[in-house]
Amino acid sequence: MPVFGLLSTLVCLAAAFSLLSHRLLRLPRTVGVMLLSLGCSLLVAIAGRAVPGLHARAASLVGHIDFSAVVLHGMLAFLLFAGAMQLDVTALRRQKVPVLSLAILGTGLSTLIVAGLLKGVLDITGLHAGWVLCLLFGALISPTDPIAVLEMLRRVGAPATLEAQLTGESLFNDGVGAVLFVSLLASFSSGRVPTISSFTWQLLVKSGGGIALGLALGYIVYRLLRTVDSFRVEELLTLALAMGGYALADALHLSAPLEVVAAGLVASARARPYAMSEETRARVDQFWDLIDDLMNVILFLLIGLEMLVMPLNSRYIYAGLLAIPVALAARWLSVRASLLVVRPWHKPMRGSIVALTWGGLRGGLAVALALSITPGRPHDRILAITYIVVIFAIVVQGLTMSGLLRRLGLASRARAEIRA
Repeated sequence: MPVFGLLSTLVCLAAAFSLLSHRLLRLPRTVGVMLLSLGCSLLVAIAGRAVPGLHARAASLVGHIDFSAVVLHGMLAFLLFAGAMQLDVTALRRQKVPVLSLAILGTGLSTLIVAGLLKGVLDITGLHAGWVLCLLFGALISPTDPIAVLEMLRRVGAPATLEAQLTGESLFNDGVGAVLFVSLLASFSSGRVPTISSFTWQLLVKSGGGIALGLALGYIVYRLLRTVDSFRVEELLTLALAMGGYALADALHLSAPLEVVAAGLVASARARPYAMSEETRARVDQFWDLIDDLMNVILFLLIGLEMLVMPLNSRYIYAGLLAIPVALAARWLSVRASLLVVRPWHKPMRGSIVALTWGGLRGGLAVALALSITPGRPHDRILAITYIVVIFAIVVQGLTMSGLLRRLGLASRARAEIRA
């Protein structure tokens, strides 16, 4: 199918499922779209037994979509930039110490904990795997997906402190996790276990270089925005910053996710208040809200449709279900340790560890990283397990987060902050 035809099909499905979600399910749009696409995939798989070739044709259509490339080298640039533009930079500055601890220390600890626990899970289920493969899963599942987290926070009233920590961490830890994952993937392909020094070097060069490039490009665009007063031109300049900066970081082998987050934060903190008129700010916000909504809906649609090509069998499903408590336990331990380290400077508020643990959703980024593993039996195992953990996170954790905040006594505070 031509690219335009494939894109048109996805947009039409996204629109139809959005309407059904709004009218029938009464769920958050992205979650409703994903559930409907999962249901559609399941129906196609069942109907395929009665209609020969139906499942194969549908799977072939989905198989033409390179999910990993679409997310990692396309959608992520728009979604992360939009998320950074919407972030309360003042609140982030106040929470920068716990955010950095959660994003760097927390991601690293979680990767190690998940790897150790997963190895035991795979041994129990008879799906034996080496340490590097388990570390790969730890690196891709440990970062909280900024796309899923931002969508969830829009509908559950979270206190400003908790929102800044969870959102700020999710925007930065995906870059840290991606650097760890890429280093481990190279080691997995070569068969050599990486050293701590190589990890540190990769983290400093790729992550630090990506952030520096994003700050520099963000400042250049900020200066350009100050020379013009036309919302159409300024929308295009921010679009160029998001797309061009991400592509340049990719070409330079730096962390493109961290580059676009840094550029988006400069645009939010400097360009919006100091280089845009009130009308331009409103127009630019509407522009990025539209892009963000469209990309989110299509991403969650793709997650659901991926079930058509997902390698699932009884042992994979069993291992995936066991991996859910593994991921949650690792998240709780890493969050607790990260906040304990910064306790002398930032005392965590009551219930924040539980809220940060349950609110640390995994999403399309984890699936995209799993798909980038070289095809084969290890790829199938990790991909199936990742998919099950992601579905649980988005559906169960995402839909119960508001109830958890109320039980922790945080929802009332959130509503009071919103009214103020």
